[in-house]
Amino acid sequence: MKVTVLGTGYVGLVSGACLAHFGLDVTCADVDGDKIDKLVKGEIPIYEPGLEEVVHRNVHAGRLHFTADVAGAIPNAQVLFLAVGTPPLPDGSADMRFIFDAVDIISENHDGYQVIVTKSTVPVGTGAKIESIMARKHDRESYAVVSNPEFLREGSAVSDFMHPERLVIGCDEEKALDIIMRLYKPQIDQNVRVLITNRVSAELIKYASNAFLAVKISFINEVSRLCEEVGADVMAVAKGMGMDTRIGPRFLHPGPGYGGSCFPKDTRALLDVGREHKVGLRIVEAAVMANDDQVQRSLNKIQHAFGTMEGATVALLGLAFKSDTDDVRESPALKIAAALLDAGVRVKAYDPAASQTALRELPGLEIVNDPYDAADGADGLVVATEWNEFKKLDWPELKKRLKRPLVVDLRNLYDPIEVREAGFTYVAFGRP
Repeated sequence: MKVTVLGTGYVGLVSGACLAHFGLDVTCADVDGDKIDKLVKGEIPIYEPGLEEVVHRNVHAGRLHFTADVAGAIPNAQVLFLAVGTPPLPDGSADMRFIFDAVDIISENHDGYQVIVTKSTVPVGTGAKIESIMARKHDRESYAVVSNPEFLREGSAVSDFMHPERLVIGCDEEKALDIIMRLYKPQIDQNVRVLITNRVSAELIKYASNAFLAVKISFINEVSRLCEEVGADVMAVAKGMGMDTRIGPRFLHPGPGYGGSCFPKDTRALLDVGREHKVGLRIVEAAVMANDDQVQRSLNKIQHAFGTMEGATVALLGLAFKSDTDDVRESPALKIAAALLDAGVRVKAYDPAASQTALRELPGLEIVNDPYDAADGADGLVVATEWNEFKKLDWPELKKRLKRPLVVDLRNLYDPIEVREAGFTYVAFGRP
């Protein structure tokens, strides 16, 4: 089966490489010639564990190809995946220009029966709009439009694609469904749960899922505020909540707020869909507001712990929005760094993967090689991303390097007793 993936960003590159790994003939096409040139040379533009190996192995096997000739990649492909960006507009709605530009190219080069699959996160009703664009020039029997939302987590995307928790397929046509089921046969053979539903429901499942997870994060962050006032430990509260199988333990870890390419964008886009249909989504709206507040709450903690920020130097550990990625989009760590720089603070930052990405966004950062270089001469240490290498720090060494022994732990990574017994002042979220 020949497959073309339009877009070589995070979703497109991971999806294309993994589909090739399962034996399909995959072409990844992108209008960005520079990105394609790098991929052809074997350079992977994003940090994602395991991705480089999968790409190189399948390019070498002749199953994975890259091209900037998007039009030329359309004919002869039985399945066309739309994996282009849908970035947020100022009002929170999704910018659909790239999706519909790609559909126009498909329409101009459509050949034979083809299944067009939306892999990008798109608003409800996008599939119907794609159908209407195709119908201007082509017989309705020559194509099908399917919604197949991705559920890839940055940092574990390759594993998530190859061993998914679920497959959601929004399809109303038997012929197209048969093709998609054959395409996903390797995953389905692993007894993966498959939901086959109508296209509109599949489109909404992705937004609803991300919004619900965002609500869980904002909820535990709000609970951590109450814990600070009453003397409870939010980590114990979260653990007790998570023992309830109706709730589960995931996404109940307090921190400086959610970020990345999905939760901030998708919650606002879902609110926009609600406004369009005159449906108030007050819980989602409250989660967005709580998350926006959480960055300021983090800054308040830092300022209170340091006493004064004027002329201070902060050792900042973490710039990515989460561990195991170099993605700094909507990263609370980067927002904190930006606010500190605006306040005239010297920020010595270290991140295992995102330092250079962050530096392009914030040239005022001082990038260093490890946590201990960051601590040299700093007035205190701020932990903003939950990288594994930050979980086991050499406290005596840090104490020697810092001007004063202060740790502001925005990820609640450490045992407060252990850190305080090492001679540090320790500040975290929701801990007595």
